[in-house]
Amino acid sequence: MDYTFYTPAQLANEQQKKEIADFLFQHLDEFGDEYDAIMRCINFALDDKEKFGGFVLTATENGKIAGAVIINKTGMTGYIPENILVYIAVHKDFRGQGLGKQLMLKTFDKAQGSIKLHVEPENPARFLYEKLGFTSKYLEMRLNR
Repeated sequence: MDYTFYTPAQLANEQQKKEIADFLFQHLDEFGDEYDAIMRCINFALDDKEKFGGFVLTATENGKIAGAVIINKTGMTGYIPENILVYIAVHKDFRGQGLGKQLMLKTFDKAQGSIKLHVEPENPARFLYEKLGFTSKYLEMRLNR
């Protein structure tokens, strides 16, 4: 498995961004978002001039994406974690083989500061997050406008 980090200093080209967005759109299953939202998240992670930046991590096997993570920096510290793990997905052919854990561990090594994430209660990945030390501090509530 090959791992690649894309950052504001080491940008993904437009084709790579599209491949990452396509992968996430397909493999986030029922826990995903609209394609445009995924692309905006990638662009946020790779922009530290007008945004706070972050990074994208991909795992590839034989040139095909097997897993991906997107971290956005929040621009905050102390009262809100410095990073939010917005997306993580593993191709169904690689699930149950430890790839999700490897992606998380590499993310921990790269991210500076604390990391938060949102997970649906019925998402089976929740158990991996708990094993890796994530705790549920709050119930998230939103006012959508």
